[in-house]
Amino acid sequence: MILSCINSTGDVKAHSRSIWSARSAPVDHGFRGCEVAKANKIIITCAVTGSIHTPSMSPSLPVTAKEIAEAAVGAAQAGAAIVHLHARNPADGRPDQSPEAFAPFLREIKARSDVVVNLTTGGSPFMPVTERVAPASVWKPEVASLNMGSMNFGLFPMLRRFKEFRYDWEPQMLENSRDLVFRNSFKDIEFALRTLNETGARYEFECYDTSHLYNLQYFFHEGLVKPPLFIQTVFGLLGGIGPHPDDVMHMKRTTDRLFGSDYRWSVRGTRRFPMDRRGQVGGIECTTGAPGPQNHRGSGPRNRDAGRGAGNTAAQGRRQGGILITIG
Repeated sequence: MILSCINSTGDVKAHSRSIWSARSAPVDHGFRGCEVAKANKIIITCAVTGSIHTPSMSPSLPVTAKEIAEAAVGAAQAGAAIVHLHARNPADGRPDQSPEAFAPFLREIKARSDVVVNLTTGGSPFMPVTERVAPASVWKPEVASLNMGSMNFGLFPMLRRFKEFRYDWEPQMLENSRDLVFRNSFKDIEFALRTLNETGARYEFECYDTSHLYNLQYFFHEGLVKPPLFIQTVFGLLGGIGPHPDDVMHMKRTTDRLFGSDYRWSVRGTRRFPMDRRGQVGGIECTTGAPGPQNHRGSGPRNRDAGRGAGNTAAQGRRQGGILITIG
């Protein structure tokens, strides 16, 4: 889940649609030199299934179109204003970036909810950009994610935690990430932007390290992206920037310096980051959190390997919304 502090009043979903034009007046509370916003609204965004985790890792991971739709609608009913959507092959749960795989749950979500739809263009790090961009190009969502740089993408450490798998592709995918570079070259990014700019989509720019912020600045200066930018900084994935509090503040300071007031800041974390850093980032002008699947395994204190599930997507949304309410 991703939780956002918006300095405004009125309908939450309407404000999520205006996140790229809202201008929250920052108030200096002396938090290590960063701006802090008055939070009158909390906008929760939920990535329902993602592509990193595999079906054997959690019974709460949505796989079929019906499960993905139910999870998305449940998240919206629990307070989420935006859902970030991937598709999976219903037979074995592997990532599926064909536009046809998205159609069943997109129809059901739109029929049952007014939640804002954000379609992935990350797909799976093993896929070429042409395959990854196809669903957003066909279905023309309000928002599309966009990875802003190539990187090592190490998922293999999860093999230490998970020993039994239902499908052969699961451990093979994790092991193969030892030799994986998630390609997002300047040519790839430009292709995605020129393809999706024609659809009118806005972007969630996913930045896993400071170099990705500079890549985004390049495209900003070239005029291929327009402000305000929705910048998603991601922490804790092996191959990207780490989850230490100093890493978070370094990314925030760099983003401030490069983009000034032309962006909205978001934080997404893996491993222990989502809950452990909530108090740090919750008061800064940003969205905070982690996609739903990141917490399906377990998110309680010191529960990294306890095996106690964190519950379904709606339950996580309620919990994380409560955290930001508690810290004010």
